Formats: sequence, structure tokens, C-alpha cells
Amino acid sequence: MTTTTVNVGIVIVSHSPLVARGIADMVRQMVGDSVPLAWSGGNVHGELGTDATGILRAIESAWSEAGVAVFVDLGGAETNSEMAIEMLGSPRSARVSICNAPLVEGAVMAAAEASGGASLSKVVATAEELSP
Repeated sequence: MTTTTVNVGIVIVSHSPLVARGIADMVRQMVGDSVPLAWSGGNVHGELGTDATGILRAIESAWSEAGVAVFVDLGGAETNSEMAIEMLGSPRSARVSICNAPLVEGAVMAAAEASGGASLSKVVATAEELSP
């Protein structure tokens, strides 16, 4: 009998859809399909900004029973990510963490850690070690 490893999911949130998609593409190229990955960028009009509902959709898309690590670029992205996590509801919201880490480097390092089957707390700790 084989066991399936469920890896922590990664969500990239940026005020720019191009930045969010670009970082997600970079992460995907580094770790392949071993990590659930999604991104949210821009507001509902496709302009610079963030949208809690779009972030919620990204979290649901990258959902893993192991949890989801969310990476944000600016304060508004963090605020809307917090709102999205609340919208997710209990008990799943307890398995989502916003990482205080550099967006690109943090997401890449977290995804590499997640691809090896690390726990959400280890994935977050690895990414946050990069913070100044």
C-alpha cells in the first residue's frame, strides 16, 4: 500500500497581476507540480490592487490538508489576505498562514521546503528566516 504525501500549498498575492503570475511561474519551474500553487493579483477591475475574494479563490485553488502559506507584497495585500482567510472559515482558516518574508525569495524557498513534505510551520519558518 502506498501513501500519498500532501504538500503545503503556496499562494502568491501581489498588487500586480503580472508580478503575481510571474512569481508563481518561477516557483512552478523550480518545484514542478509537487506543490499546490495559485496566485492572485490586481483588483476586481484588473488594475493595481488586491481583492479578498480573488485571494480566497487562490487559497481554495491551492488548498492542501497540510495547509497553505500565503506570500504578500504590500500592506493592502496582507489586509485582504487576512480577510480572505476569515472568509474561508473555521476549521480551514487555522491551516493558512501569511508569511512575513520577501515575496520572491520567500515563495521559492517555501515551495522548495514544501516539496519535500515539510509541515506548514516549517515552511513558514524557512521563508521567514529570509526576513531582515
